[in-house]
Amino acid sequence: MADHLDAPGLTSPAMDTRVDITDHYAFQKPGDPGRTVLISNVNPLAPTHADEFRSDAVYETLVDTDADAMPNIAFRYRFTPKSGGKQFAKVTRAELNGQVEDGHLHGHEKPLVAGAPVSFGSNAIVSNGVGRTGVKFFAGFRSDPFFFDLLGFLNGLQFTGSDFFADKNVFGIALELPNALLGENPNIGVWVRTLVPMTMQPHHLTQADQMGRPAINTVFNHGPDKNLFNVTQPAAQRNAATAEGPTFLEEFTSELEALGGYSAGDALAIAEILLPDVLTFDYSSAAGFLNGRRLQDDVIDIELSLVTNGKITGDGVGPHTDYLSTFPYLGNPHV
Repeated sequence: MADHLDAPGLTSPAMDTRVDITDHYAFQKPGDPGRTVLISNVNPLAPTHADEFRSDAVYETLVDTDADAMPNIAFRYRFTPKSGGKQFAKVTRAELNGQVEDGHLHGHEKPLVAGAPVSFGSNAIVSNGVGRTGVKFFAGFRSDPFFFDLLGFLNGLQFTGSDFFADKNVFGIALELPNALLGENPNIGVWVRTLVPMTMQPHHLTQADQMGRPAINTVFNHGPDKNLFNVTQPAAQRNAATAEGPTFLEEFTSELEALGGYSAGDALAIAEILLPDVLTFDYSSAAGFLNGRRLQDDVIDIELSLVTNGKITGDGVGPHTDYLSTFPYLGNPHV
């Protein structure tokens, strides 16, 4: 999977699907090179386990503008409690000066969107930003855009071309914005995370889940390392210790040697590309993955070929056909 249910035992981080990130995307708006679309999806198999966004959580898209794996800009999404079948969102932007810590939201926040209704039905309710921000925003119930033969993956990479996600739903957050809000340098790094109140310390937030490139935590980490990886900041991921002692970089290198038969040197070189786990994106380019990620990009085929050294070139599954041609691009939910 991309990042669905990426805690141990195919469970959700923080044991809460509302803050379980499934995928995120960053791509140039089709037909408009001056604008970018950022999408973050949560809540796998929605609405089976939850039919709302978590109101005491903070959902974030983080942007690194100087290639040090530390965020310089944060887009933050917060939601009111669901009441009478309705929920509302606000969006802010903060400049962080490279600071991000569990439990601390740095930077002065400026409003981008206020009072945006969440879409719980089939129709996508799109809200405009405040003032002259030039942004569009959507949050709500959507078709899961991810495509993958999950059962084949769980069966030792014996793929049959069956798309487990063809009829599944998620809760999506989509932001369309002028490139100027991403900084002057078009070469950025993007990742997403969710923060929740700590047990017995409700005023202190802690990171529950994060995602950069698709399937990294799913493929390379096992057991308690999945939770450790979810709370380790990208800049620290190479040298952070796993539960068994070796660093994540060492574990990734070993996995690549085992999966692809790579030499130790080649495996290390690839592991150093995969870590830090940040989605690299040139917003001046319309190219897809590994440049950002579009909904239709077959990221699984690309990554399978990489990690197996070309032994497995795909899972036999292709893009969905229900993507919208306009914002928010996520397809209507399966109901």
